[in-house]
Amino acid sequence: MKQVQNIIFDLGGIFLNIDYLKTEQAFIDLGVANFRELYSQHFASVLFEDLETGKISPTVFYGKFRQLSSTNLSDEDIQHAWNAMLLDFPIERLQWLNTIKSKYKIYLFSNTNQIHYDCFIEIVNQLMGGKQNFNDYFIKAYYSHLLGLRKPYKESFTAILEEQNLVAAETLFIDDTLKNIEGAQLAGLQTIHLVPPAQVTALGL
Repeated sequence: MKQVQNIIFDLGGIFLNIDYLKTEQAFIDLGVANFRELYSQHFASVLFEDLETGKISPTVFYGKFRQLSSTNLSDEDIQHAWNAMLLDFPIERLQWLNTIKSKYKIYLFSNTNQIHYDCFIEIVNQLMGGKQNFNDYFIKAYYSHLLGLRKPYKESFTAILEEQNLVAAETLFIDDTLKNIEGAQLAGLQTIHLVPPAQVTALGL
């Protein structure tokens, strides 16, 4: 095993606290009883994959979600329920990033979408008083809706390695979802499956 030179971090469950059940419950409260069949930590239906790979806009997503769920929910109702899973950024994790980036080349790779992106960037802006952009902690932050590829597919990891000219065997990927870890391993990366309540700041990197 080669020494780690580069680290690619997941976002949710690593830096941003996430509770998927809050979004599921928010949609149940809105009358969408089968939301788990559409999206969960471990599964995304075609509609949500399209949103998370930037194939459809939030506006199109809202309309298609109404059709799929047979509801008349407003865009705002859907947005609020969809963002309910996004909790907080413990500031010590962001402070830790300032330390770790002096030892490794660090990157971010998140399965996300424009709706969530706008929400969590605002969370960080409020936390930091607008003094530091979250993306600036990394050499580059990759978001699936902008990359056009999402985890756990091997091709998504390969695209990042090729763009950044990184050696897979020298690159560590850290994620809280096993399917994503398995995808990274197929691309030849070293991996850490960070299972809560384990904290990234306690890994001894």
